[in-house]
Amino acid sequence: MSTLAAARADNFYYPPEWEPKKGGLNKFNGQHALRERARKIDQGILIIRFEMPYNIWCGGCESMIAKGVRFNAEKKQVGNYYSTKIWSFSMKAACCRHEIVIQTDPQNCEYVITSGARKKIEEYDAEDAETMVLPVDDDKTKLVDPFKRLEHQEGDMKKKKEAEPVLVRLQRISDSRHSDDYSMNRSLRAKLRGQRKRVAEEEAVSRKSGLGIRLLPVSEEDSAAASRVKFVTKFERNRKDKRALIHSTSIFSGSSSSVPDKRRLELEAKRRKINAGTASKLLSGGIKPSSLARASVPSRKKFRA
Repeated sequence: MSTLAAARADNFYYPPEWEPKKGGLNKFNGQHALRERARKIDQGILIIRFEMPYNIWCGGCESMIAKGVRFNAEKKQVGNYYSTKIWSFSMKAACCRHEIVIQTDPQNCEYVITSGARKKIEEYDAEDAETMVLPVDDDKTKLVDPFKRLEHQEGDMKKKKEAEPVLVRLQRISDSRHSDDYSMNRSLRAKLRGQRKRVAEEEAVSRKSGLGIRLLPVSEEDSAAASRVKFVTKFERNRKDKRALIHSTSIFSGSSSSVPDKRRLELEAKRRKINAGTASKLLSGGIKPSSLARASVPSRKKFRA
């Protein structure tokens, strides 16, 4: 927008034919200061933006109009409540162009639907909605009674005396914590720096381990639980079988064994199984032939003997 157009839009442009004796620009142009909003000002009607105070049902098409929806409404005075004016707002519904009229109620401090719609009744529990329940008319009349008011005052004073030590202690704790803002800020920033450093170290350890998640720090309970876990391996099982085979055989060749025949047969079967496993490893390349040959060739001391 050019400067001239902006000046005209803001009503700051004075044409060449204007003179001070002709009055202001509105009078010179023959228009109201509010322009289109005041086109019915001679009837006492001003066009404003009205915001719906609560959810309503449209009387024309039974559609719901939510709270906060705005309308171009015609505002006019329809009466007085003592010295307070009662205003009426008439507007057209966007869904069906049905006319809705709402006016103020200064006595009850609320808006009342005069015609064209009805208020949506919403019931809820104050505890579930986490809201405060306002006193009803009966409670208000009770507070007007001097005796009721005296009873309430005594109860409030009693609650105040019971809660006063706790409130004083909380106030002292709050004052001590916030007495030195610089120290509090310094300690908080140091704590955050340490936390960021610890998180960076944990992420580095996780990436080094090839994990995509950050692990929790090691605790004594985790270490103790991990030490109690024992995994049985094939090496341990073979070692136990070999030891059992060694203990079962006699150190004297050709001597009668004290082990029963059934047990001796089982141990011989295990020995054959171990020898077969060694041979399969040799064929698959698990054991080098050179080491096997060195083990099979007798030493020179034995030949001399």
